[in-house]
Amino acid sequence: MKKCIRFFVFLLLCFTSVQAETTLESLLKDKGKMGSNYYVYSPVFKKQSKVPSGYKPFYISHYGRHGSRYHHTAKDYQYVYETLQQAQKAGALTTLGESVLVRAEALYKEGKDRAGDLTQKGVAQQQEIAKRMYQNFPALFKGDAFIKAYSSTSGRCIMSMGTFLQELKAQNPRLEIYQESSQRLMSFISPFSFDSSKSYMESKEWKEAYDLLYGEVVHPDLLMKSLFKDSAYVSKNINPHDFLAKMYDLQSSLQGMDHVEFDFSDVMTDEIMLGRYQAQNAWWYGVLGAGPLTHAKGPTFAKPLLKHLLEDADEIIKADSSQNPKDKSKKKVAATFRFGHDTALLGLAGLMQLDIARAQVKDLKELYKVWNDFNLISMGANLQMVFYKSAKKGNPILVKFLYNESEVTVPVACAAKNQCPAVPYYRFEDVRNFYNAIISKTAP
Repeated sequence: MKKCIRFFVFLLLCFTSVQAETTLESLLKDKGKMGSNYYVYSPVFKKQSKVPSGYKPFYISHYGRHGSRYHHTAKDYQYVYETLQQAQKAGALTTLGESVLVRAEALYKEGKDRAGDLTQKGVAQQQEIAKRMYQNFPALFKGDAFIKAYSSTSGRCIMSMGTFLQELKAQNPRLEIYQESSQRLMSFISPFSFDSSKSYMESKEWKEAYDLLYGEVVHPDLLMKSLFKDSAYVSKNINPHDFLAKMYDLQSSLQGMDHVEFDFSDVMTDEIMLGRYQAQNAWWYGVLGAGPLTHAKGPTFAKPLLKHLLEDADEIIKADSSQNPKDKSKKKVAATFRFGHDTALLGLAGLMQLDIARAQVKDLKELYKVWNDFNLISMGANLQMVFYKSAKKGNPILVKFLYNESEVTVPVACAAKNQCPAVPYYRFEDVRNFYNAIISKTAP
């Protein structure tokens, strides 16, 4: 009976921590959220759960997305600018269109040679995350603590890693750090390829659901009428959906840039942005979400990353348990940091079945209420696995999960009779077994 009650409480805790329902009104209050994965890192700090008696943190395993960047495709800056420029020459721009052309030219000049580069806002995000981690877990970064860090070969990820580590070093100059960025790491740091998603993103079930949503919420004609005088000119020279998609990306990216003092909100109105966001959010859900329409195939690409997290943790735990406390010749790893991309992090969140990532939705019109990409892959988004040990012999290693620095739950049941910690703490043995079973599955 006690075992049944304990399992019921476990389930209740898992499912009551899921994010509150999102409304269209809440999106309008924080319009940056409609920018999807361009949303500037904005963690919500909640009081952390009490650490189980006798336990102390001894290791952190981390995966973080790079900080805010310029829009990643230089051709999009050029396309928007030149499309408007050609329309001006043809006398097809409205007065508002003329104004947007001036801004598009300025943005093209600012961004064309910095596409994908980390901005100073992105630098600040990484500094702040590192500083808070140091303050939250000071015992891990004492003295000459040893840290390992890995990065994608992308410049913005390398910059994010360097900035993060520099801040830790500023807090404690004695830290010893190993850092690497190389092609050999990419198999787990950035394991996803968009080409690989075609098989399930082109399925009839997914396309019908997505096309239904898109047709209802995305209205490029509103943008076309505000920019161009002549519908015949638009029909002959412009793909409205493509132009809207690029304008959406550029408008969304501005929140993370440093020196741009304008935006396109007068043409990319709330109505347009709300609709385009719902479509973008659904697209991410299809590509890398753990949803039923795509049979959760996207997250399976994160298996190499999850495997790396588990194997690293096992290695650190083994070294920690076998080392003589008086032996200072071998460095114990206090933290492992990995800096990569939204695709890896989003897939990982779904594969791990984190509470904020496991919503099951078939009606995509309802998706934004319970699953939002800005919660999962904002610029600077990160997962932290914090490991705890007890001085008492025989006590299990515990782990808790922080996503964007807030505690999240996972559907991992405790297999022990008398050693079950209170959620959000989990026995690492149970976590390891749960995730190794997922990794070993040959199908979603």
